[in-house]
Amino acid sequence: MPRIQPFDQSGIVRGSDGIARFQDLPRSVGEMLRLTVDQIPDAEFLVEPGGERLTYRQAWDRSARVAGGLRTAGIRRGDRVAIRLGNGVNWCLAFFGIQLAGAIAVPVNTRFSQSEVDYVVNDSGAKFVFLPDQPLPDGAPLAVEDVNEKKVSAIFYTSGTTGFPKGAMTTHENFLANVENCKRSAIVPLRSGLRGLISVPLFHVTGCNAQLLVGAGIGSTMVIMPAFEVQSFLKTITEERIDSLVSVPAVYWLAMNQPNFRQLDTSRIERLSYGGAPIAPDLVLRITEAFPNARVSNGFGLTETSALATSLPHEFARLRPETVGFPAPVVDVRLDEGALDGDVGELLIRGQNVVPGYWNKPEATAETFVDGWLHSGDMARIDAQGFVQIVDRKKDMVIRGGENVYCVEVENALAAHPAVFEAAVLGVPDSMMGEKVGAVVVPKPGCSLEVEELLEFAGGLLADFKVPQYVVIRTEMLPRNPGGKILKKSLRENVSWGHFAQSRERN
Repeated sequence: MPRIQPFDQSGIVRGSDGIARFQDLPRSVGEMLRLTVDQIPDAEFLVEPGGERLTYRQAWDRSARVAGGLRTAGIRRGDRVAIRLGNGVNWCLAFFGIQLAGAIAVPVNTRFSQSEVDYVVNDSGAKFVFLPDQPLPDGAPLAVEDVNEKKVSAIFYTSGTTGFPKGAMTTHENFLANVENCKRSAIVPLRSGLRGLISVPLFHVTGCNAQLLVGAGIGSTMVIMPAFEVQSFLKTITEERIDSLVSVPAVYWLAMNQPNFRQLDTSRIERLSYGGAPIAPDLVLRITEAFPNARVSNGFGLTETSALATSLPHEFARLRPETVGFPAPVVDVRLDEGALDGDVGELLIRGQNVVPGYWNKPEATAETFVDGWLHSGDMARIDAQGFVQIVDRKKDMVIRGGENVYCVEVENALAAHPAVFEAAVLGVPDSMMGEKVGAVVVPKPGCSLEVEELLEFAGGLLADFKVPQYVVIRTEMLPRNPGGKILKKSLRENVSWGHFAQSRERN
């Protein structure tokens, strides 16, 4: 069965290192923005509902003045500048101002604790910090032009779910390759005039790399929600005439389950992408029905891949919803050496979009980036047609008496129950088996959920050893990071498993 290649491969070359690269990319993020400004200076670019609305020319001029203000404050090329702002026009002006000054942006997760914030600022060696409620730097317009595409443009710190955050050094080339990957993987042609809604944090690669920078590269209008609130999300879609959506699965689920969702005219939405977290196949079907004129796709990636690594095109969204599709145009994927055909193995990724390493972390860099390949930490299958299926995080996999239990598979089975809103599966330490399978389950609002009935349902979809033996029902939403991924470390530290689920004890 031949492999499927759904994306445009023209103008791609491979270097002696084997890595595929786009030819003729702009040299820097600043140059990319300038090209768009020159083409459509008066087109609307940045919109903050109820706040500022800037054209491309206005955004460029304001960003250049921020760059000049940074220079007056003593910031030089290569200096790190931290952004501690919330979502909005000022975040974008700060980011582009840093780029035009030739400095390195350090977006800071606004949900970090103070100790984590201090760590990021100190680890990066930031010489300037953009702070809320303080005016942006202002000075004579500045736009550094001779920027090398190999130079670091930003450092994105991971969410720190397994220890101190690590800063992924993202080069201008990484950013620009990701923009081109997104353009070529698009389910409808990306064009100027599209109106996109940024409902996720800009300090995350989904918000910055996959939305803001892609929009800047093609000339879209980017409407930025200061904070996510589901009714504001629905209202903004209508009032701002949004036709392009990118978000995490939980956002779509929340939106579609609002009592007034059916009153929303979704016919204008022509493209819709989901990613950042595993998605239940049933939710994919519901999305395609709720947005009937939208072409939908699944995007998978990591901070270390500058956002997009694989994409599932619309044509396959309902046929293979359990997968994340195919590698983006300049991305290669394979499984680790121990995996045989059809087996599960760690997903390895290489490409022009893959970052060169972690800031100030030579050991972590050497462990994660080996012979040009990023060791993603995701366990996956790759079938004969090239579909990539993520089955678990390597560190989250449950090993029960020598049997591998992939949490995503169990979570999808539980989520298929009509009364389940979301579920997280974890390993529960066991003296005999090493680990047993535990599940934390959140019912849908207004639904009751009986553990025995849920386990009977799961038993019809899963092998016996995969059915959870511990179940905790909770009413609160599961904790998630800004990218939509469940914070399993937090659950492990706070869940009390109690006794086995009734009549479900197994050895």
